[in-house]
Amino acid sequence: MPISDPTLRRWPTHVALFLATTASVFIAGATYQLNDKVQVPSGLSGRLELLLSGWTFAVPLLAILVCHEFGHWFAARHHKVPASLPYFIPLPFVGALGTLGAVIAMPERIRSRNALLDIGAAGPLAGLAVTIPVLAIGLSLSKVEALPAHYMQEGQSLLYALLKRLFVGPIPPGHDVFLHPTAFAGWAGLMLTMINLLPWGQLDGGHIAFALFGNRQHRFARLVRYSLLVLFVFNLATLLHPLQSGAPAMSFADAVSNSTFWLIWFVITGVMGRFFGKDHPPFEEGELSPARAALAWFTLLCFVMLFMPAPMTVH
Repeated sequence: MPISDPTLRRWPTHVALFLATTASVFIAGATYQLNDKVQVPSGLSGRLELLLSGWTFAVPLLAILVCHEFGHWFAARHHKVPASLPYFIPLPFVGALGTLGAVIAMPERIRSRNALLDIGAAGPLAGLAVTIPVLAIGLSLSKVEALPAHYMQEGQSLLYALLKRLFVGPIPPGHDVFLHPTAFAGWAGLMLTMINLLPWGQLDGGHIAFALFGNRQHRFARLVRYSLLVLFVFNLATLLHPLQSGAPAMSFADAVSNSTFWLIWFVITGVMGRFFGKDHPPFEEGELSPARAALAWFTLLCFVMLFMPAPMTVH
């Protein structure tokens, strides 16, 4: 593709953001290694060695993100839809991942129903093709141990539970898998794909659902968005009054802190709706082929298999 293509002219910006994100994700990976050390290594060489030790988390997570975004990019190229290279978003020293993922800019709306589906589905499916083997390898390197008094519980989904069963086996009561950094990268890939597949607005899941259902998706998308508030209230209530008999209740402040994930996404989708419109832009007339309709249903089923009611809880 000639460099005069306007979607490629800002390649220095894309490269700079990718390098910044790489450094940020390596810092996050080094943090996990640091948890197993008594003290921070001294000297430049020691700190550099610690930073590079974060590769077991950083490399697989970056591979997942790159495959996800270039899945979109290649599908857009196939359909001759102008699309930028990925803008990776670094997030150093904040959160557990070191990044907010990446986005691709498309200056024109997608007019073809087939293109809308293909571009929307290509990213999550390409990302999952890397995420699942990464998680399988990571789980095989992880250990099952008794839960301590204070711990961080990663979100559970049907697919994650199945993979744990396959690669770890039965887990005794009061125990759980303590994730190897590679396994945590794979779990993060599941969580990020779940968010992208949320069937709302301009998210990947919104593209797929709109390609499948057409204008009926507008009403469904509103229900999806307000269900995020329901999830926030549900998580808050179950942490204050656990469903499991004998389980300790959290303080109100801790319960709110552990429940805000879906509240934050309710706000994010509201901001996105304000700037990009609450309803999905229309596409040209035409029906999906049976094969593409099956692909759309399969991708939405992936969302169900990936859904985590409580993505992260600190006990």
